[in-house]
Amino acid sequence: MAIAKYPSFVLDCPDAAGLAQFYGELLGWQVKSDEGWADIRPEDGSNCISFQQVKDFKAPTWPTQDVPQQLHLDVMVEDLDEGEAAVLKIGATKAEHQPGTTFRVFLDPAGHPFCLCVD
Repeated sequence: MAIAKYPSFVLDCPDAAGLAQFYGELLGWQVKSDEGWADIRPEDGSNCISFQQVKDFKAPTWPTQDVPQQLHLDVMVEDLDEGEAAVLKIGATKAEHQPGTTFRVFLDPAGHPFCLCVD
């Protein structure tokens, strides 16, 4: 028997509401923000990703480990080119280093790496 259920990831960031808006748009999830904290959830409420505003946030320096990424999000897309165009439009930046062919690495507006994957 599980001890707990419905895990949620919390990302530290310099602007909780802004980063929640970015990921809410990326995933088509609803955004709920409060001072220094924000959540995104799908319409059915089955999942949650949270964002915590922190003072003196330092963005990860991927692919180096000078400031480790510690956590990153992989999301599936049908087409990498279409997915890339869509995430760039909502504020992502394509990472200079691209180590694979079945995924692409991007940085969210706070500098966290995330991947669009087709496999």
